[in-house]
Amino acid sequence: MAGNDWINSYLEAILDVGPGLEDPKSSLLLRERGRFSPTRYFVEEVITGFDETDLYRSWVKASATRSPQERNTRLENMCWRIWNLARQKKQIEGEEAQRMAKRRLEREKGRREATADMSEDLSEGEKGDVVSDLSVHGESNRGKFPRINSVDAMETWASQQKEKKLYIVLISLHGLIRGENMELGRDSDTGGQVKYVVELARALGTMPGVYRVDLLTRQILAPEVDWSYGEPTEMLTPRNSDSFRDEMGESSGAYIVRIPFGPKDKYIEKELLWPYISEFVDGALNHIIQMSKVLGEQIGGGQPLWPAAIHGHYADAGDSAALLSGALNVPMLFTGHSLGRDKLEQLMKQGRMSRDEINATYKIMRRIEAEELSLDASEIVITSTRQEIEQQWRLYDGFDPIIERKLRARIKRNVSCHGRFMPRMVIIPPGMEFHHIVPHDGDMDGETEGNEDNQATPDPPIWSEIMRFFTNPRKPMILALARADPKKNITTLVKAFGECRPLRELANLTLIMGNRDSIDEMSSTNASVLLTILKLIDKYDLYGQVAYPKHHKQSDVPDIYRLAAKTKGVFINPAFIEPFGLTLIEAAAYGLPIVATKNGGPVDIHRVLDNGLLVDPHDQQSIADALLKLVADKQLWAKCRQNGLKNIHLFSWPEHCKTYLSRIVSCKARHPQWQRNNDGNENSDSDSPGDSLRDIQDISLNLKLSLDGEKNEDATLDGALDSEENAVDRKSKLENAVLTWSKGILRETNKAGNIEKADPNTIVSKFPAFRMRKHIFVIAVDSDSSTELLENIQKVFDAAGSAKTSGIVGFILSTALTISEIQSLLLSGGLSATDFDAFICNSGSEIYYPSSSSEGGPSEFPFVVDSDYHSHIEYRWGGEGLRKTLVRWAASIVDKKEANVEQIVTEDEQRSASYCYAFKVKSSELVPPFKELRKLMRIQALRCHVIYCQNGTKLHAIPVLASRSQALRYLYVRWGVDLSNMIVFVGECGDTDYEGLLSGVHKTVILKGVCSSARALLHSSRNYPLEDVVPFDSPNIVETTEQCSSDDIRASLGKLGLLKA
Repeated sequence: MAGNDWINSYLEAILDVGPGLEDPKSSLLLRERGRFSPTRYFVEEVITGFDETDLYRSWVKASATRSPQERNTRLENMCWRIWNLARQKKQIEGEEAQRMAKRRLEREKGRREATADMSEDLSEGEKGDVVSDLSVHGESNRGKFPRINSVDAMETWASQQKEKKLYIVLISLHGLIRGENMELGRDSDTGGQVKYVVELARALGTMPGVYRVDLLTRQILAPEVDWSYGEPTEMLTPRNSDSFRDEMGESSGAYIVRIPFGPKDKYIEKELLWPYISEFVDGALNHIIQMSKVLGEQIGGGQPLWPAAIHGHYADAGDSAALLSGALNVPMLFTGHSLGRDKLEQLMKQGRMSRDEINATYKIMRRIEAEELSLDASEIVITSTRQEIEQQWRLYDGFDPIIERKLRARIKRNVSCHGRFMPRMVIIPPGMEFHHIVPHDGDMDGETEGNEDNQATPDPPIWSEIMRFFTNPRKPMILALARADPKKNITTLVKAFGECRPLRELANLTLIMGNRDSIDEMSSTNASVLLTILKLIDKYDLYGQVAYPKHHKQSDVPDIYRLAAKTKGVFINPAFIEPFGLTLIEAAAYGLPIVATKNGGPVDIHRVLDNGLLVDPHDQQSIADALLKLVADKQLWAKCRQNGLKNIHLFSWPEHCKTYLSRIVSCKARHPQWQRNNDGNENSDSDSPGDSLRDIQDISLNLKLSLDGEKNEDATLDGALDSEENAVDRKSKLENAVLTWSKGILRETNKAGNIEKADPNTIVSKFPAFRMRKHIFVIAVDSDSSTELLENIQKVFDAAGSAKTSGIVGFILSTALTISEIQSLLLSGGLSATDFDAFICNSGSEIYYPSSSSEGGPSEFPFVVDSDYHSHIEYRWGGEGLRKTLVRWAASIVDKKEANVEQIVTEDEQRSASYCYAFKVKSSELVPPFKELRKLMRIQALRCHVIYCQNGTKLHAIPVLASRSQALRYLYVRWGVDLSNMIVFVGECGDTDYEGLLSGVHKTVILKGVCSSARALLHSSRNYPLEDVVPFDSPNIVETTEQCSSDDIRASLGKLGLLKA
C-alpha cells in the first residue's frame, strides 16, 4: 500500500536485531521467532490494512536511536501498537460483515415482496432484457437512434434537430470552475469532474436543437483564489465556433453561472458545503425562473422556456438538482462521478477508521443520502462504465438491477408496476475534442535529431521543463498523469520501474502530479505520497530517468502527450480503481498506447479502442512486464497506436452529446403548468392588481384586471389601506371578474373534509394576498398540542403588531395537520381563515388558500385547494401500490411484550388524502426510525417522503419531492413570492422534515423551548448530525430566549433587520 515503504526497512531491522532477541526481558512476540514470522505477520496484518503516519514517525525515531536496547524497546512498542490496530481492524471488519449480512437479507426480503406485488410472470423476451444488454456506449442494441460514425451522418442528424430549442441546466458545486486555464490538480475538489462538466456544457452549447446551457456552480470571492471565480457569469467560447451554429440568439450558447452561497469570502472543501445546499437551491431557482422568462420572450412566444432537464454532477449537486427538479417539475439527470457507498466500503475494508470516524471526516452518510435522493428523483442516471452499475450503484437501496429489469419489461408491455419506479441507467462515456489534434506520424528519434539542427517551430516550454530531468531524453517516455493520491498507485509504478532493469534501460518515466510550490504546503496525504516517491527514486538511483516537474498549466497537457508520442512512449494509469479514465482517451487521441488498471472504466475503454494492455494494479511485476512489452515490441506499439486512432471518434463530444440529447428527448416532458394561464405575467416580479378578497381596496383597478404587472407597489398598498369601507362591494365585483379564470380550482382531495364545490361565491382570487406583502411569516412550529400551537401562533401575531393589521406582513401556516384539523384549530382559537394567506398542510402535500366564504360563518368551509400543486408533486407517487406496502409494513410492527400482541402502527383512513397516506402511532418508542422505513420503501422501488410528525404520534407518506420547504418554493414558482422575504418560525426541534425548514435564503427564527421533546423521540437515530445540513452560524438563523414571549420574538426579528421600532 502507498506510504508503507518504511515497513520494509522496519522488518529488516527486526530480523537483524540479533542479540536483543535473546534478552529474557524482550517481548514474547520477538522471542518466539521460531514459531512466529514477524515478516509474514506484518505483511498480512499491517501492510495490507494500514497507512499510519504516526507509526512512520515512530519508526524514524527508532531507526535513528543509537542505543540498541532503546531501539529494541521502541520497536517492541511499535509491535504492540500495530497488534492493537490489527485487532481493532478485525473488530471493525466483523461489525461491517454483520451489517452487510443484514443488508443482504433486507434486500432479498424487499425484492421478494416487490416481486409478489408484481405477480405476473416474465416472458422469455423480458428475461433477456437485462442491464448487460446495454452496449458499452449506453444504448440498447435495439435503440431508435443509430450511432454517428461520420461527418455526413452527423450533419443529417443535425438538420433533424434544428427546430428544437432546448434549455439545459448542469450543476457542479465544488472545486474551482472556469472555462479557460483550469487549475486541475490544485486540490482534491478540482480534478477530472471540473474538466468534464465544463467541456460537456461547451459541447452541448454547440449542438443543434440546444439554445442555451447553464452550468451552475458556486461563486467564490475568497482572496486565496483568482478573481475570475467570483464573476457572476462567464460565457464558454466554442472550441470550433463554426460547428452547427449558423444562427446565434441573444442569450444562446453555454455559460458558467456562479450562484453565491455559503461563506462569502472563503473557499471551502466539498465536505463542508452540505449545510449551504438549500441556499444554493433557492438562488439557482431564482436564476432559472428569470432565465426561463427571458428565453420565453426571445424564442418561446412569451411563454417561459423551462429547462428540458436539470443534470446534477456528484452527490451535492444531485441533492440540489433533486430539489430544483421538484420545485420546477422538470426532468432530472444525475451523474455520480464517484459514489459514497463505494468509498465507505473501501474505507471500512482498510480498517483504519470506524464508521463514525469516517462519517465525521467525510460527511459520508450525508453524501450517501444525497445519492439515494438523486436515485429517487432522477429519470436517468448517466454512468461511464458497466462496472459502475454492476459493482457500485447496486450497493444503494434505491437501485436493484433485478427489480429494474422487471420494471423495464413491464413498462414495455404497458403492464402496471404497482407504483414502483427505478431510474434508467445509461452508459455514455465522457467525450473529448479531437478536431485540433494532429497525431505525429514520423520517426521520433530521427525527427528529434533533425530538430536540433533545424527547428521549424520552437518546442513548447513544458518539453524542456520535463527533458531537463533526463540523462537521455530520446528514450521512450512512460507517462503517468495523476494527483499524488494513494489511490492513484503511483508508488507501485515507481517500484515497478525501479526494479526492472531492462525497462530502465529502454525508457524514461515522467510523473505529472499536479502543481506544487512546496511539499510543506501540500496536504498531508499528498505530501506523504510525494515523499515516498522521492525516497524510491533515491533508493533505486533513478536520477536522470524520472521526471516530476513542479508546475504545468492545463494548456500544457496536450504538449505533454505529444512529447510522449514523439518518443514512442506509453501512457499508464495504474490506479487501484478508476471510475472511468478520461486520460486514457486523451492519450489514445495523441497516438499513445496505454497500460491501465483492470478495475473500472478502463476495461470498457480498452474493449472499444483495443490499444494497449490491462494489468492488476496490485501486481508490480505485471505492470513492469506490460510496459516493457509495449516499449520493446515496436510492431505491437504501432498496432496499438493505430487501433486507438482508428476508434477514437467513438469518444468524441459530438458523439457523446448526440446520445445525451437523445436520452433527454426520450424523457416525458414536464414543466410548471397551471390550469389558468391566460395572462403572460402570472409570475411577474411586479405586484399584480389581484390580491386576496379582504385586501383589494384600490378603486384604480377599475375592475379591468390590468394584468400587465405595471402597478406601483407603494401606491397599490397605500390604496389598499385607505378605503376599507368600500371593500365588500368591490370584493363582490372582483369575484365576478375573475370567475372565468377561477372555475375548476377545487377538487376533492381530502377524504374526510367537507371540501367546497366550485361555487362562484367561494372562489379565491387569481392572485393570493401574499404577492402584495413586504414580508411573509411562515409559522411552521410543530407543537405537541393544539393549545400550544395556538399560543405560538398568537405570539407571532402579537410580535408582528401593526405590520399585521396594515397588511405589510402576511402569514402562512405550515403544519402536518389536515385542512379539517386546521379549521377546527382556528375555530377553537377564535381565528379566521383570512388571518392567513395560505395553508401548507399534510406535511407539505397540500396547499390551501382562504376563500370568500371565510366570512360566512363556521358552517362554511373557508378554504380553496391549489389543485395545480397536486399535479406539480405527483411525480413518482406510488398511489395504491405504496399504500398497500405501508399497510403490510404497519401490520408487522407489533408490541410482542404485551400479553396480547398489539399492533403499534395502524392506518388512519380519516386523515389520509390523495397525496398523503396517514398512520397512527401508538408508541413512538417502539417504531423503527424513519430512516429504516425510508430504506424499506427504496429497496422495494417505492419513492416517497416518509415523515414522523406530531411528536411521533403520526406517520405520513407523501410524494418524494413534496415537503413543507418545497411547498414554499412552489409558491415562489407559482406566484412569484420572494423567498428572501419569508421568515420561517420553527421550534427547537420538530417533525422529521424539520431540517428542510431551517436553511435557505429565507430567515429563520427558532423558538427556544418549543417542541424540544421531539429531539430525543424522533431525531436521536439520525444518519448524520443536524449540523451537517444546517448552518447554525448563519446570520439568517436566530434563536429566541427560553421565555419565548412575543417581545422575545420581536427582538429576534430585530436581529434579522425586520420590524425595528
